Amino acid sequence: MIRVWCAGRSACEPPVDPAVWVMPPDAVWIDLIRPTREEEAAVEKALDLSVPTREEMAELEASSRIYRENGATYATADIVTHGDEEIPGIQPVTFVVTAGPLVTVRYVDPKPFAMMVDKLSREPNLCDTGPELFLNLMETIIDRVSDILSGTVVRVEGIASHVFSGGKTVGFEKLITKLGRAQMTNARIEQSLAGLTRIFAFVGIDERMATEEARAHLRSLARDAESLSAHNHSVAASINFQLSAALGLINIEQSSIIKIFSVAAVAFLPPTLIASIYGMNFHFMPELSQPWGYPLAVAAMVVSALLPLAWFKKKGWL
Repeated sequence: MIRVWCAGRSACEPPVDPAVWVMPPDAVWIDLIRPTREEEAAVEKALDLSVPTREEMAELEASSRIYRENGATYATADIVTHGDEEIPGIQPVTFVVTAGPLVTVRYVDPKPFAMMVDKLSREPNLCDTGPELFLNLMETIIDRVSDILSGTVVRVEGIASHVFSGGKTVGFEKLITKLGRAQMTNARIEQSLAGLTRIFAFVGIDERMATEEARAHLRSLARDAESLSAHNHSVAASINFQLSAALGLINIEQSSIIKIFSVAAVAFLPPTLIASIYGMNFHFMPELSQPWGYPLAVAAMVVSALLPLAWFKKKGWL
């Protein structure tokens, strides 16, 4: 689908057949959403540039993601999608900064694009050129990343209150699973921010960003991305610490259980030995014919069980 926004208008142009599509002269944003080959060809003909395919957008080499071609600047960023879910997704989106409109190519519908459309609907004069729209769209993406990171922080702090509540480790399996999901979110945020930081540095040398206002906007975006990345690193450290703490508490509790069984085994070993000796029923065992034999055996078993327990208590092992 080709969605076109024109300067000063609060709604996008109605969709038309790509075979007869003509780019409006005042277009500031051409948004290609899951484009067909015919739609790509129509945009390529109108702007005299190539539109990257989905396979090209997925390539990880820096030279395939950030480059200049035919006077246009191509930048592909990994944008976090479904940020409200416990495990968000991440998909590439290509931005083409031209002398005319901004061209975006995407096969997903990240929330920042809907937020940008809402801004344009409320403020039709927000962006008069493609570069201005690029900067505002990047600002919206950074704001959305900040919101996702804030949600991750809230979840991680909630997990921490359970891990360090001082109770038993029952249910820690679910907490560890939640920490794993938070770590996945954290990694995807970092991946997105790293790509955006590279884009800001590369686009900064574009002649269309030569105005002082545009350069100041780019510097502000770069600082925001670096600040969020540093915050994201601290969240990652907190997740790793909580994961280590949860596993450590589980190990401590398991060790305490094993210790109880070990102490019980040692404490019952002497009584078992005595019971085994007097359970042999040899005819010439002198205690068998004595009236005090049975009480003596029972007393010996009790004393032999209490002595190890007293010794463990003295050593502080109980």
